[in-house]
Amino acid sequence: MNAFANPTLEDIRAAAARIAAHARVTPVLRSPELDVLASAGLHFKCEHLQRGGAFKFRGACNAVWSLSDDEAGRGVVTHSSGNHGAALALAAKTRGIPAHIVVPEGAVAAKLANIERAGGIIHRCAPTQAAREETCAKVQRETGAALVHPYADARVIAGQGTIVLELLQQAPDLDAVIVPIGGGGLASGCAIALAALAPRTRLIGAEPVGAADAFQSLQRGERVTDVVPHTICDGLRATIGVPDYELLKSHRVEIITVDDAATLAAMRLLWAELKQTIEPSSSVVLAALLAQRERFAGKRIGLVLSGGNVDLDAIPFRAASG
Repeated sequence: MNAFANPTLEDIRAAAARIAAHARVTPVLRSPELDVLASAGLHFKCEHLQRGGAFKFRGACNAVWSLSDDEAGRGVVTHSSGNHGAALALAAKTRGIPAHIVVPEGAVAAKLANIERAGGIIHRCAPTQAAREETCAKVQRETGAALVHPYADARVIAGQGTIVLELLQQAPDLDAVIVPIGGGGLASGCAIALAALAPRTRLIGAEPVGAADAFQSLQRGERVTDVVPHTICDGLRATIGVPDYELLKSHRVEIITVDDAATLAAMRLLWAELKQTIEPSSSVVLAALLAQRERFAGKRIGLVLSGGNVDLDAIPFRAASG
């Protein structure tokens, strides 16, 4: 499959078969307390319990095991603020090949540790999208490694779409599914799967106000790339990818934006009531739902908790709780 051809439901099903020996089928958890708070039936898809601590392992694993033996022998390379890099390093380890990870300065320490633990080779760069891409291209030229883009890669998008295959079996007849949006790979894969398997189920993206390039792009009808992200959700600071924007637009995905205060309040709720360690980039989905509580009242909602790689030495809601 061409890395830049839009994936199909068949590609997502093939990805599910390809990664089955390596990825976990993550549970769906319920909380009566949060159901009461939201006046809705909430079904939390726990991708923070995926290998590597995030949904990213699905797409990375599918990409790694899609490579020919010759391609794989030269290794893989990507740029990542943490979760995709750790996932690619872990996926590469399952195939015994090197993984080069370009990481911007300021990345969360817990995520850097995950990359190193999985055997990833770290290359640091300035904390800008341009620096990430330039450094990644340089490493690719020097090593011959295959590029596995964090979100603008059909193999990655197809892998992320496998979440919906599981979710619809675990919690059928959902009225909506809410996912975080950073670069858009997760949302794109889920949009494709939902459109084919549950067309009445709405896909809604949750995005920080401080990194709302996807929201602005869909509002304007053209991809917005000049947003300077400022949000505690480090996993959602990426600029929406070109194919991802087109897929979200064609599937009419709606985005709800929320501020960091609401996200931190939702994170605290999830830790307290669901008893799960999730990161701000995950809790944005509950924040988005609570921001429009009346709209979702009485409905069955799936919420994808995308990752749980939290720096426990800097738990953000300690300060927020005052």
